[in-house]
Amino acid sequence: MERIVMHRKIVFSIIIIGIVFTGILLSNKYLFNINEETSTEVFYSDAKQNLTIDEKVDKIVASMSLSEKIGQMVMIGVHGTDITDDSAYMLNQYHIGGIILFDRNMRSIEQVKTFTNNLQKNANQKIPLFIGIDEEGGNVVRMKNALTPPPSQYEIGITNDTEQAKKWAIKTSQSLKEMGININFAPVADVNSNDTRSYSGDHNVVTAFVKAAATGYEHENMIYSLKHFPGIGKGKVDSHFESSMIDASKDILLSDDIIPFKTIIKENNPENYFILISHLTYTDLDNEKPASLSKKIITDLLRKELGFSGIIITDDMEMGAIANHNDFRTVGVKAVKAGVDIVMVCHEYEHETDVYLGLLDAVNNGEISLDRIDESVKRIVRAKLLHLM
Repeated sequence: MERIVMHRKIVFSIIIIGIVFTGILLSNKYLFNINEETSTEVFYSDAKQNLTIDEKVDKIVASMSLSEKIGQMVMIGVHGTDITDDSAYMLNQYHIGGIILFDRNMRSIEQVKTFTNNLQKNANQKIPLFIGIDEEGGNVVRMKNALTPPPSQYEIGITNDTEQAKKWAIKTSQSLKEMGININFAPVADVNSNDTRSYSGDHNVVTAFVKAAATGYEHENMIYSLKHFPGIGKGKVDSHFESSMIDASKDILLSDDIIPFKTIIKENNPENYFILISHLTYTDLDNEKPASLSKKIITDLLRKELGFSGIIITDDMEMGAIANHNDFRTVGVKAVKAGVDIVMVCHEYEHETDVYLGLLDAVNNGEISLDRIDESVKRIVRAKLLHLM
């Protein structure tokens, strides 16, 4: 009889231990926000710790190695229509924090959805990837065969109906988010252009339509990106091919080209959008360096004078205006020292690797301080917590 009682006690104890252990596993699942269907391995919801957003950001950044931090500051293009050994290597070896997609990566809605999901799953990082695209409208769109492309911004602008900009921003956001894309590099905030990418040659019209588009993106919790600061409307040469000088005075730029950017900076939450920096040279702002490498333009003008505290990203560093005059091992260092948060390199793995390693070396040799890196990484992590998790 005593043996039976003892046996029942043992069985009961095992059952209790099992229940407790299962409860711990389940609570941990929710504590760390595990979502088996998406992206990444789970990160820090900290729901039960009741941390503020700043405390969450600090906790995640403190947990990162230097190589992980540098990776968050690089956005790359990859090849193929699904994850490959090369793209997996970039994500895991260099902890790359962002991917930009092109037509070479996109065949159908379901294929892109699978691709972005696999990128997130294989990133093996503490925070999700930014996955971006250029879906401006008109000639600058992706996957025309499967998506309904927005009209060009010029076509929207001549309607004189700002609701059209809002409507298309909402529709585009919904289409992109369905495929796992979380950033659109639009709207173009340039005043005038040599093509149909700008809403208008009148800065007041551009400002009104950019504001409407921003409202649409924010309605869908979609990160958007104003481009190309401080404005390329007065450029004469396509920076994809070569550098170009803009000789307009600072007063003219501030009273014309910069107005749409300045208005959004003043009126919108900086955590909801990026500002993408052009590769043109503005002689009255900095007669030596293109905007994307200029501390005078990025830190002194955009950060301090205009008060922008959100994420600043370069245009593609493989564009001729930069690549023809710089080496990739140092160009990312120059951009970060100028005040950029994310360096974008869209095509060749060799160039992407050089940018990453150049930044890593610059921190290790003291050229860039760890505090400077943390400043950018905190902005990036904060945006990801607010929009991607």
